Amino acid sequence: MRLFLCLMVALAANLAQAATQIEGVRLWPAPDHTRLVLDTAGSVEHNVFALSGPSRLVIDLKNTSLKADFSKVDLSGSPIERIRSAPRNGSDLRVVLDLKSDIKPRSFVLEPNQQYGHRLVVDLIDEKGSRLERAASPTVTQDSAGKRDIIIVIDPGHGGEDPGAIGPRGTREKDVVLRMSKTLADLINKQPGFTAKLTRTGDYYIGLRNRTLLARKYNADLFVSVHADAFRTPQPSGASVFALSQRGATSETARWLAQSENRSDLIGGAGGVSLDGRDDMLAGVLLDLSMTASINASLGVGSSVLGQLGGVAKLHKPGVEQAAFAVLKSPDIPSILVEAGFISNPKEEQNLATEWYRNRLANAIMDGIHEYFQRTPPPGTLLAWQKENQKGGGQVSRYRIQRGDTLSGVARQNQTTVSELMRFNGMTDDRVMVGQTIRIPSS
Repeated sequence: MRLFLCLMVALAANLAQAATQIEGVRLWPAPDHTRLVLDTAGSVEHNVFALSGPSRLVIDLKNTSLKADFSKVDLSGSPIERIRSAPRNGSDLRVVLDLKSDIKPRSFVLEPNQQYGHRLVVDLIDEKGSRLERAASPTVTQDSAGKRDIIIVIDPGHGGEDPGAIGPRGTREKDVVLRMSKTLADLINKQPGFTAKLTRTGDYYIGLRNRTLLARKYNADLFVSVHADAFRTPQPSGASVFALSQRGATSETARWLAQSENRSDLIGGAGGVSLDGRDDMLAGVLLDLSMTASINASLGVGSSVLGQLGGVAKLHKPGVEQAAFAVLKSPDIPSILVEAGFISNPKEEQNLATEWYRNRLANAIMDGIHEYFQRTPPPGTLLAWQKENQKGGGQVSRYRIQRGDTLSGVARQNQTTVSELMRFNGMTDDRVMVGQTIRIPSS
């Protein structure tokens, strides 16, 4: 019996000492950091430290050997000049990153998920924040009379090591929403009086709080996060629009009041409110008022977007839903989250993978945004000036429908809404025919 116990102890010790392997490596450069991901055969103990003169990052991995080929990693767009490695202490592995400049490292391990196995993640953070600052410099274009654009910040969900939901055929949410967001940004930028900005322009991950931080740095009038839903069964389908719930608003108010550093930089969006120098009671009242106004505006624009989406896609729910999503928690910026459909539904996955369907959804979202801001343009914007100067109008112009025209496109070109054109022309739906002449109200 004693011999059996000794053998079991020895076997357990050998298993504990058994080496794992680095089986793969991926690199995700982003504006504010670069993420290095090492795929390992099992969980791994590690230690990370930075060195200067020259700049290096050392990653020590216990009981680990190298199977992957570091020489094949594309280092472009990252602060890494070279990756080298060597055995250490017999069974350990040392990986050294030769860097172009000093960085701040952050590391953690991830458990297996539906796409990846065990992983060691090392973030190389730009200590000066220079790349993020350059990427997020506020941009507010103005016309010759000083009337500014409405700024829409579009947030493609997930990215990089986070693929989001994955459809039955392998379609990844992060890819679908990035393509659709770029299309939406192009549509917005072509519209007079609007400017669009993207939180990410490539395949990399941005933290949820940093997404709202970017919206604040851009002085956004509206934040639109784009996702594709998933469920454990393939049956659910349809697009959805979310705004922040009251429960989410309450928790966020408490967070802002608890963190004193927020007092000065709230509010960087269109509201221009500051809590700096206020006592807690007054700051709480101001923050509650701002949050309430933000949620009401979010519900308004969400309703317009949902109404337009209903014309091109099935809706999951008939009204704007509310939830405590972290990316919706800007107290000063109206924010909505659009679920373009269920990527877990085979038919909707097939649709979302096609450019024509994503274009239809992007056009519908643009129409909803345009419709909302036509009704309630922010002060000082080109749309607000146009609305003010059209109040005494009453003149009518006429437009002959050309091949490829849609009523929503004609409405956008003429700074009006689809519903207004339908009402003005006595139309019962938004269908138009080539050669048809419609009347357009103008100032």
